[in-house]
Amino acid sequence: MAGASSRSFKLSPAAVALACVVALHAGSGAVAQTDLSGACLSGSGSNATVCSPGFTCLALNDTAACVPNAPVSTDFAALTVSNFATAAAAASPAVANVSPLWTSALSKAKAAIANLSNADKSNLGTGLGLIGGACIGSTPSISGIPNFKGLCLQDSPVGVRYVDGNSVFPSELNAAATFNRTLIRQRGEAMGAEFRGKGVHVALAPMMNMMRAPAGGRVWEGAGADPYLTGEVAYEMIMGIQSQGVQACAKHWLNNEQEHFRMSSSSIVDDRTQHEIYMHPFVRSMQANVASVMCSYNQINGTYACENDYAINTLLKGELGFQGYVMSDWYATHSTAPSANGGLDMTMPGDKYFAAFSSYFGSDLVNAVSESDVPSPVSMSDMATRILAAWYLLGQDSGYPDTNFNSWLSFLGSHVDVQADHKDLIRTIGSASAVLLKNSGNVLPLNAPKTMAVVGSGARPAILGPNECLDRSCNDGVLAVGWGSGTANFPYLVAPQDPIADRAKAQNTSVDWWTFDNDAGAIANVAKGKNVALVFITADSGEDQYTVEGNEGDRNDLKAWHSGDAVVEAVAAVCNNTIVIVNSVGPIIMEPWVENPNVTGIIWEGIPGQEVGNAITDILYGDVNPSGRIPFTIAKAETDYSARVIYTGSGTVQIPYTEGLLVDYRHFDTNNIEPRFEFGFGLSYTTFSYSGLKVSGSTAGGARQALGPGSSLDPWLHDPVVSVTFTLTNTGAKAGTEVPQLYTSPPASARSPPMNLKGFDAVFLAPGESKTVTFELSRYDFSVWDVVSQSWQVAPGSTGLSVGASSRDIKLKGSIVN
Repeated sequence: MAGASSRSFKLSPAAVALACVVALHAGSGAVAQTDLSGACLSGSGSNATVCSPGFTCLALNDTAACVPNAPVSTDFAALTVSNFATAAAAASPAVANVSPLWTSALSKAKAAIANLSNADKSNLGTGLGLIGGACIGSTPSISGIPNFKGLCLQDSPVGVRYVDGNSVFPSELNAAATFNRTLIRQRGEAMGAEFRGKGVHVALAPMMNMMRAPAGGRVWEGAGADPYLTGEVAYEMIMGIQSQGVQACAKHWLNNEQEHFRMSSSSIVDDRTQHEIYMHPFVRSMQANVASVMCSYNQINGTYACENDYAINTLLKGELGFQGYVMSDWYATHSTAPSANGGLDMTMPGDKYFAAFSSYFGSDLVNAVSESDVPSPVSMSDMATRILAAWYLLGQDSGYPDTNFNSWLSFLGSHVDVQADHKDLIRTIGSASAVLLKNSGNVLPLNAPKTMAVVGSGARPAILGPNECLDRSCNDGVLAVGWGSGTANFPYLVAPQDPIADRAKAQNTSVDWWTFDNDAGAIANVAKGKNVALVFITADSGEDQYTVEGNEGDRNDLKAWHSGDAVVEAVAAVCNNTIVIVNSVGPIIMEPWVENPNVTGIIWEGIPGQEVGNAITDILYGDVNPSGRIPFTIAKAETDYSARVIYTGSGTVQIPYTEGLLVDYRHFDTNNIEPRFEFGFGLSYTTFSYSGLKVSGSTAGGARQALGPGSSLDPWLHDPVVSVTFTLTNTGAKAGTEVPQLYTSPPASARSPPMNLKGFDAVFLAPGESKTVTFELSRYDFSVWDVVSQSWQVAPGSTGLSVGASSRDIKLKGSIVN
């Protein structure tokens, strides 16, 4: 029998050696990898390995890393020593900084389960099987708990999946591109209202895995490549969803950044990187009182995420003080006692595999307790308390709607329409998330051109309708969402060609169309000599259970689909005013045509949901002034990114996070790599000025709590202590929204990347109008994770404070001495 706090993580010597390199790299911050161990070329002859003495070259994709010849240790726990208590105390009053809302809910839950049998307690955390209930995940009713009819858990991060009468919202990536907390909160509220209206208790959103590798299949379900931005999106989404009495689910804990091998891989991540990059959005989720967390398919440093004692008990329930419950991703449970001891509270969908008629929990968990494989009934009581406390936290014990749909047999549902007026918000977010990347000679907004060509399949509806492929697993017509469990059924889908045709008719513009991608001659004939040509191109991705046009979840590369580059070049060859609209799940490489002088405009529209056509028309014709900012870096070459999807391997595939803290723009800045479009970039139809920077406050003083469970939520860390104030003015002729961004440049003692996003706002200004903007910073914003003391420490020295319109368009600079 292994106790909850006694398990260690055994890795292969190669994996531990690599982990040591990762830890060194993360600790060195701005030091490039080759500074640690020398240049590295995998191969022989002219490609001979060149590594420092004591290092060996390990191939990763078409790049390589130098790793130590001999391991330091075979026990990864030695690299991540923790001073935090584990499972036994995780839900006890000893946890610091527990919200009063949780305290009340836990009290109710403990009273409710006091007289339950072990079987009932186990059943609270055991799903009925994938098709055992009406929902994607369903738990049984418990007669001993008043009003508890079981829980309905349902996807997805863009709306209620497998129903009708619902809306399909802009992706989380688009929500992030707005940099607008108000719109993100409203999106959460509207989604929460739809989940509640369908009788869903748990909305399986938000998704917070990072865009570490831009080709990752599910990056569009998340909020991009920056942990701070992702954390703010997560916070606002959770606050919005839970304001409607619906439980939000923060997912996926942890390090699930690619689809290839997601069930047979181990993400090797060092302690500092884990805390500063991948855990931060979950810290913000705790601050929003998120009800549940979903653990991921992959292993974390050699142990499955859903039975990882250190990741769940020590970090999530210990250090972060999480009071809710941890559910498995669907079929991500691999055991009974190890999962229970490792901190898993609920297994989803419940059966060991599809239609197995058996579960790792249920009676197996009861037997494990009776046989002492799970140390004591206290562990089962803790699971049950956490699950029921989340139910009480959201007031679901009184007046909550019954589930009124069936995911598998639609004719059994009541077909309740929950859309309300959400289409208006969807359209607003769609236009607010569109990023204007190029606008040569101010060709946009369009001004009643006499002739126009509209080219590309991305402009038209899908041939068989918007829901023609299961879980949107095809790319036909306008791309408004990726594929997989992160989707929902469209009630309708507005393709760009319809509203554009309406506007063109109203302005007496003659339009020629070619909405296919495979005939260069026809494309040229349509576009030749036109006043303007609009070219719609796409790039798609999703979950690995579908392979779409040869892409197994993850994109095979960062190119536009359907010969998009060739389509743009064919149009630009015959039209000197070519405007490209990109509907994609993330960045695409634009180098074949981005500098072509005939390509006068570029808009990244992402995947903005059911109102995609109306949203882009609002931007093209100037009804809305573009204010979106790209929540990732668009590189000149895919090899410029610090991490890429690993596509080949066998057994347990090691995914080494060798880039450490240097994700996305941090890597570009540290290594002086010129991006095509930097993180946070976006143009407007007006202009803005920044002036009068003032910095006040100090990180000094205050009373800090002792280390222990919940200490990463210490108010000493998170209360605002520094203010950065400046004046923002609209200096142009059009009203518009500017997105000022605040970046810190930590002192050398921090060994951190040179620029780190720590604040943003979306400020609407009329022509000539000025507003004072203030960013509040906490000690946490100036802190780094110290792996020795296992605590957040304010880095001593002078921290630069940069305010600007993007990560590289800095308008004002200041500093503060910590």
